[in-house]
Amino acid sequence: MAQYSNIHRPDVGFVWNITDVVLRDTFKKSEIGEVILPFVVLRRMDCILEPYNKNVREQYEKFKDKIALDKLDPLLRKTAGDLKFYNTSKHTLLSLLDDAKNISVNFTNYMAGFNSEVRTIFECFQFDKVVARLNRNALLYKMISEITDLDFSMDAYDNHDMGYVFEELIRIANDQSNEQAGEHFTPRDVIRLMSAILFTPDVEELHQPGIIRSIYDPTCGTGGMVNVGKRYILEEICGDMEQKPVITTFGQELNEQSYAIAKSEALVSGENADNIKLGNSFTQDRFSTSRFNYIMANPPYGVTWKKDQDFIIEESQNPDGRFYAGTPRTSDGQLLFIQHMLSKMRNEGSRVGVVTNGSPLFSGGAGSGESNIRKWIIENDWLECIIALPKELFYNTGIATYLWFFTNKKSSQRKGKIQLINAVDFCKPSTKSLGNKRYDILEEHVKKILKLYLDFEDNEFSKVFDNKDFGQYELTIEQPLRDENNELVLKKGKKQADSNKRDTEKVALDADWKKYFQDEVLPHIDPESWVEVSKTRKLYEINFTKYFYKVAEQESSSEIAARIKEREAKVSELIKSIFEY
Repeated sequence: MAQYSNIHRPDVGFVWNITDVVLRDTFKKSEIGEVILPFVVLRRMDCILEPYNKNVREQYEKFKDKIALDKLDPLLRKTAGDLKFYNTSKHTLLSLLDDAKNISVNFTNYMAGFNSEVRTIFECFQFDKVVARLNRNALLYKMISEITDLDFSMDAYDNHDMGYVFEELIRIANDQSNEQAGEHFTPRDVIRLMSAILFTPDVEELHQPGIIRSIYDPTCGTGGMVNVGKRYILEEICGDMEQKPVITTFGQELNEQSYAIAKSEALVSGENADNIKLGNSFTQDRFSTSRFNYIMANPPYGVTWKKDQDFIIEESQNPDGRFYAGTPRTSDGQLLFIQHMLSKMRNEGSRVGVVTNGSPLFSGGAGSGESNIRKWIIENDWLECIIALPKELFYNTGIATYLWFFTNKKSSQRKGKIQLINAVDFCKPSTKSLGNKRYDILEEHVKKILKLYLDFEDNEFSKVFDNKDFGQYELTIEQPLRDENNELVLKKGKKQADSNKRDTEKVALDADWKKYFQDEVLPHIDPESWVEVSKTRKLYEINFTKYFYKVAEQESSSEIAARIKEREAKVSELIKSIFEY
């Protein structure tokens, strides 16, 4: 595995410089991202295109009146070094500064010179509103002047480093706009841990020649997760190979600004930007017929799906639908995202990784949508491993989080088994706290956690269970209704249940529930009580904390007495020294 420093935070001090010089008093703090993000994307494209601009414009002028634009487009892309974007205008950001008087008109012409994909991206940024506001306040020239001082060429920033710049800008934008905790993006250290667990079991497969594999994220945000995942495969899993596998990335995102960043990053890094789709993954599944080798996501936590309720409930009635296993409470859609992701597994086998908070582990009682979804997952033997992460890993939330891993191609030793890994202490305090992120998972921690996963053994940090260990029968215990003389109330010779005394008991799936009732329950209640078998339901939950609970060792009385005596001696010495003084 290559050495890697995941504490890579680029210098983005230019944000505050631009804020002070250009934006202050005109834009609110919460609007900083809306201005700077699209301008950084624009400057990145502008720098990359610089070597090709002259030839592209010559080709455009030569053929624009001779062939249709759809025929001209491939030629211009080829002329632009086979990039997925180009600009046919006579301007660059730098040349715009030569004509301050006509900056507004020339900038409009410059933006119109981009190909349609780029123009769509900036529409999603709602860039025209930003530019119009800068114009009204006579700030457009100053903004362009500041942004052109930044060198975002490939020599200065490769695609990986530029990804860090985007990530840091997004974090700052979210901090300034007070985004709610569920709407955060995933730090690189968490994605690398997920990538290690997700891809390492397929090392042999990925080392075969001619391999083509796909990675999909249904909540792709700005595209960081699939991009880091792809890089992990190419550089760490297959770093020593001459002929590396072809990795294609796909993503769908609901937020237009995040979508615009993901699509622009795909464009400038040579990915197929058509693989990044805009829309609601629940109600507008842009990949409805697609299946993927790897699926990874960090869905929003505790976010309501009430506005999508009619659509989702209707699909949940369809045995072939994504949500047929059940629907959770409308206040939290995490288990819906998990079902959606599992529906994208290929028949030949896929691996799935997802970040959640604690709710999907145990929320909902027997017969609830949440329990039924867990039942469906576990009884299909798809759940492979869950890792409890350290707290305060994310920029906008400090809550407990978990990594879940699913697959429909379990190894023989893992069939019928689920591994839990307690990695809450596998971290190091950040050198500098950023928002709620106060800890980092270093490469040494990734290696330790990966080893725990691969060893697949019971120890202090890892526990291996049978699937059935997470299931229970919930028995409904009925006690008979009795009259004032304590006689049984019968109807047609049959005992009647006293609803006020109805209770439930949970027993393991492999337990003899009849014996349990006779030995453990009946001796303590009315001897005429019974189990109402028709009401028996299965409950599936994963009480993670229970399996790693440590009983604190109590001090002995002699240790306590010795500690008290020691303190008394110190107090006496202190008093003595005061009086002597």
